[in-house]
Amino acid sequence: VQVVESGGGLVQSGDSLRLSCAASGRTFSTYTMGWFRQAPGKEREFVATIVWSGGSTYYADSAKGRFTISRDNAKNTVYLQMNSLKAEDTAIYYCAGQLYYSGTYQYPGAYHYWGQGTQVTVSS
Repeated sequence: VQVVESGGGLVQSGDSLRLSCAASGRTFSTYTMGWFRQAPGKEREFVATIVWSGGSTYYADSAKGRFTISRDNAKNTVYLQMNSLKAEDTAIYYCAGQLYYSGTYQYPGAYHYWGQGTQVTVSS
């Protein structure tokens, strides 16, 4: 499975942004697709994930109430709607997918394929 992110950019604090992740290849084998982010000098951290079949969603505490993950099965695309953005949301955002559930949604090592990332910069 290959994924390509888009939608990043430079916004001001309080603005909104929607990221997209388009998947291609053996997408029928996907169990979850999610978003991680990595700020300079920090480890990659979990943001949100969605179970492809059924649509259950899981969020990091930092994303709850501000970010919404959704999917469009027909387009094999996952979205991350980000509202009320803060300067601390500045990071490269990566789309990732699990081919099967490996015991956790929050650990990067549990994901089997990754996109190249899209930069989100929030100015204060």
